This record gives sequence, structure tokens and C-alpha cells, in this order.
Amino acid sequence: MDAAQFRADFPEFSDTTKYPDSAVNLWLNLGAKTLAPDRWCDYLDIGLELFTAHNLSIAAGNQLAGAVGGAPGQIKGPVNSKSVDKVSVGYNSGAVALQDGGFFNLTTYGIQFLQFARMVGTGGIQL
Repeated sequence: MDAAQFRADFPEFSDTTKYPDSAVNLWLNLGAKTLAPDRWCDYLDIGLELFTAHNLSIAAGNQLAGAVGGAPGQIKGPVNSKSVDKVSVGYNSGAVALQDGGFFNLTTYGIQFLQFARMVGTGGIQL
């Protein structure tokens, strides 16, 4: 898996200024070190890509926060309610969040990644 293949599969990350190869490769390499190939088998490539997309999305939010004078890395959950003057919107993020998903519930890529991770499982446990 490399940055070119990742961008072909996830064209929403094609902007190499916003998502430089160095950042894509950082997350692909970290994923390759942490996702066990013998456990993920045929799902390894999609797992690496979803792991990378999730982390790039989080990083993009951090960069945006820093660019407007905010504090990059602040913990924020999904938007649940927002109002401006007489207009308001609310989202039931719990309807799509995975139970015990934590950090991975912050992006759609993370939710998809966690679904695959749960499918491939942790394997048998011997006591």
C-alpha cells in the first residue's frame, strides 16, 4: 500500500497540499505496524486505508483549528445541536456511533475501520 493507491481508492484525499504524501505515508506505515496481516488477511488494505483516512481527517480538523487561532488537538465530539438566530440543527450522532467506539466514532472512516476491526476479531483466547 502506498500514497498513490490510497489516493486512487479515496479520491477525497487527492489534494497533496492539504494531505501531503508524508502524512499519508506516516499513517499507512503506522497502520502496517499495528494491524496484524494474519488477522486482517484480505481486509488488510481496506483496514490500512480506513485507518489512514480517519487519522488524516482528524489531522485536517486540527490544522484548521490552528489556522484560525484555535487550539489544535482539542477533543470535540460530533455536532449534536447548533443554532444561529432562529435556525437550529441537531444530529443524533448516537444513531450511527458504534458502542465503545470512542476515538473512532469521530469520523465515518473511523466507524468503518472499527466495523472491519470487529469483524476480523481478536482471535481465540486460551485460559
